[in-house]
Amino acid sequence: MLDANIKTQLKAYLERVTQPIEIVASLDDGEKSREMQELIRDVAEQSALISVIERRDDAERKPSFSVGPKGGEARVRFAGLPMGHEFTSLILALLQSAGYPPKVEADVIEQIKSLEGEYHFETYISLSCHNCPDVVQALNLLSILNPNIRHTMIDGALFQDEVEKRQIMAVPTVYMNGQEFGQGRMELGEILARIDTGSATRDAAKLSSKEPFDVLIVGGGPAGAAAAIYSARKGIRTGIVAERFGGQVMDTMGIENFISVKETQGPKLVAALEEHVKQYEVDVMNLQRAARLVPGDMTEVQLENGGSLKAKTVILATGARWREMNVPGEQAFRGKGVAYCPHCDGPLFKGKRVAVIGGGNSGVEAAIDLAGIVAHVTLLEFADTLRADAVLQKKLYSLPNVTVIKSAQTTEVTGTDKVNGLVYKDRTTDEVKRIELEGIFVQIGLLPNTDFMKGTIELSRFGEVIVDAKGQTSVPGIFAAGDCTTVPYKQIIIAMGEGSKAALSAFDHLIRSSVDA
Repeated sequence: MLDANIKTQLKAYLERVTQPIEIVASLDDGEKSREMQELIRDVAEQSALISVIERRDDAERKPSFSVGPKGGEARVRFAGLPMGHEFTSLILALLQSAGYPPKVEADVIEQIKSLEGEYHFETYISLSCHNCPDVVQALNLLSILNPNIRHTMIDGALFQDEVEKRQIMAVPTVYMNGQEFGQGRMELGEILARIDTGSATRDAAKLSSKEPFDVLIVGGGPAGAAAAIYSARKGIRTGIVAERFGGQVMDTMGIENFISVKETQGPKLVAALEEHVKQYEVDVMNLQRAARLVPGDMTEVQLENGGSLKAKTVILATGARWREMNVPGEQAFRGKGVAYCPHCDGPLFKGKRVAVIGGGNSGVEAAIDLAGIVAHVTLLEFADTLRADAVLQKKLYSLPNVTVIKSAQTTEVTGTDKVNGLVYKDRTTDEVKRIELEGIFVQIGLLPNTDFMKGTIELSRFGEVIVDAKGQTSVPGIFAAGDCTTVPYKQIIIAMGEGSKAALSAFDHLIRSSVDA
């Protein structure tokens, strides 16, 4: 199962294990059980402190296996082969079950240990999903640290009967005590906040008590991270407040145009950004959403949890989000057939018929990827031509199970308990047509995250922050950078440059303001 190179790396990781670990496998006579048996035996061979027990007469999902301290209660289970993106989840479960300290702040560990109540989490994942491991690892950690919590990772492709019964059409999908808990990417702090209902009030008070910042960056994507590094290097008090550190880059898989790096992935780049930011004295306040901007001699950023932060200068780097179709049925069937990430949710539509909305690079790339998984892909483009690069269009048209419809305006998503079709208008004839399908992947561009700035900062008709050549907004002392601004070409490398420029402009503003004073 594991090649020699992976075994060597795994052996090096498992040298950190100091306490006996037990893997208990629940198997049957199927091919996947044989693969799981091979996997756990390969893992056990890399450390004398890991033992394996195989069972066939228990009531657990098959194939699956639990990980826990030998002789103790195992509260972490993998129903499926944790390979691909989930292999790291397995390694961390092994290390943390043996007492290896997690890379989490001490107060968070205490918060987890003090949680009251019984919680049984189940997370449905796909092995191609790059958001799923964060959720799996967070819930595994909760289970390892708190004896009242259990967690099972379930590969949706392997347990299709459960996926169909629960009508799961997006990953990760998390159930808690048999009820749906949430969908999509969730960080440890988000999960804790939902379980520990008093944490929001405590966070708000803690944030409001902070001293004013010289520079406060709102947003933790490439622009925000670059701004923080440039600001902190000037020796001034710097803070980042972000709804999600890394922003939309966390949802980006292949990155091949980041100069000097031939190829990387979004989560990997975000991890490097976070590590770089942490090299400096930057106060990172993650999982906090801005609700209002109040300019003044000291600008105030009010947060949704009721807390507020103050700063001499502010850099807005809130990025953008997926643009929605805004047609009847889209919200009703979001997560029930309407999806926005083909890499994450594509495997759940194996053998089904799907549509991709959008003929730009992202739409055509999505159609190409999905064509290798699903039965048929219909790509719908509003304009009369596709906007994707020629090489992508050539590949798209070479695929036998892809249909391209141009001049198509999507007007409705249909379904009962899940998507069963899509209605569109042919813009050349005004004829209304319907396509029967099970999934719709929306790939029609981005919307800037600037709603909370309306009425305070001058925005363009597209909702972007209007900035000058130095990143200055219409309000002195407030700057902006990245995908939320009018700067053209929404690219990672451009956002980083704009974030750096905004930080230099903010520092220049601080110097000039102090001289004027």
